[in-house]
Amino acid sequence: MKSIVITKSDKVLRGNLVLPASKSISNRLLIIRALGGKDIDIRNLSDAADTLLLTRLLENIDQTNGLKKVVELDTNTAGTVMRFLTAYLSLQPGHWVLTGSDRMKQRPIYILVEALQSLGASIDYLAKLGYPPILIKGTPFCGSEVAIDPGVSSQFGTALLLIAPYLPHGLVLQYKGPVISSPYIQMTIRLMKYFGARIKAGKTRIHVQQGNYKPRTFLVEADWSAAAFWYEAAVFAEEVDLDLQGLYIDSLQGDSILPEIYQNFGIRTDFTSTGVHLSKTHKKMDGFSYDFTDYPDIAPSVIATCAGLGIRGRFEGLKTLRIKESDRLLALKHEIEKFGSEVEISVSMDLIQSLEFKSMNTRFLPDLSFESYGDHRMAMTFAPFALKSGRVRIINPEVVAKSYPRFWEHLVELGFVIH
Repeated sequence: MKSIVITKSDKVLRGNLVLPASKSISNRLLIIRALGGKDIDIRNLSDAADTLLLTRLLENIDQTNGLKKVVELDTNTAGTVMRFLTAYLSLQPGHWVLTGSDRMKQRPIYILVEALQSLGASIDYLAKLGYPPILIKGTPFCGSEVAIDPGVSSQFGTALLLIAPYLPHGLVLQYKGPVISSPYIQMTIRLMKYFGARIKAGKTRIHVQQGNYKPRTFLVEADWSAAAFWYEAAVFAEEVDLDLQGLYIDSLQGDSILPEIYQNFGIRTDFTSTGVHLSKTHKKMDGFSYDFTDYPDIAPSVIATCAGLGIRGRFEGLKTLRIKESDRLLALKHEIEKFGSEVEISVSMDLIQSLEFKSMNTRFLPDLSFESYGDHRMAMTFAPFALKSGRVRIINPEVVAKSYPRFWEHLVELGFVIH
């Protein structure tokens, strides 16, 4: 089993990093371009493994479109790719099998499938009911209204919205209940409007008129969720003078909430002409609580930050963490408890998952070893603990390629040593 050892001889975080382009924005743009045509020009497309995979699969689809044979497409561990292609392929002539990794086959897709079926799509399960792999037979849609439960994944709604202009009568999407990760839905709507989609959006009802995406050029901004690991590291450092390039104050990404969250931990964010500059103030905290319903991707970093500081914390709105690349709630519990904290996972009456530190007896022993669980965010979340213990081991570090291929290089640029 491959692993790396990360060391840091001091507690200084100083440098200038060019963050990766947003994977979330890039993958939405790829579907928009697949529907709208190659005259849509995407600049600074993400080099994340998920985006490269979606690019390759869309090229395969384009080359085999309309053939009578069944074409199998493997989405590996990429949830966005699985969900976006499920909707996209429902409109493409041909027979398509969408499959993925063993973990992907444990991630539910029935909400999206049932919604598409109600609109006229032909989709069958090939193994476990409600889960991949699935067989899609591309066919014209007849319906134009659908209601879905938004409490499992915002990507189901996004997948429907992205194809909506190309349905014969457009689409009316109704949400039944509170929306999870609503900033991602807003991102989708803003991107669609930029490319000419006509949309009227309310809190629980979105109406997309029939039409086409228009040729335009789009420059993808840097990934705010990638910045979360550097904010975490900044808290653990004693001296911080760090520039993160490509982040905008007027961002499409909900995770741009990071400066607001981390000012609670004594991290000052100053926006510059090219990104943000992080510096440190001194702030004493006894505890921290937060609802991550809209920001699940940055929850691991913030939770680990509190654990690293040895302060009590309660974190809610974590329901979707159970069906990510790993069960992130269990992963966080197991890894955080390695250095003395007692972690409790609970479910409230409205089924919102929460995590709480019940006791804090933090011990940062040298050479702490952290599992990655095949999950890019778990590997990156625990790497900054080299600033706490001087030395940590990360098992299966290659998983960071999913969203941040140069993460380990960037650590080295900031003075960390990797063995």
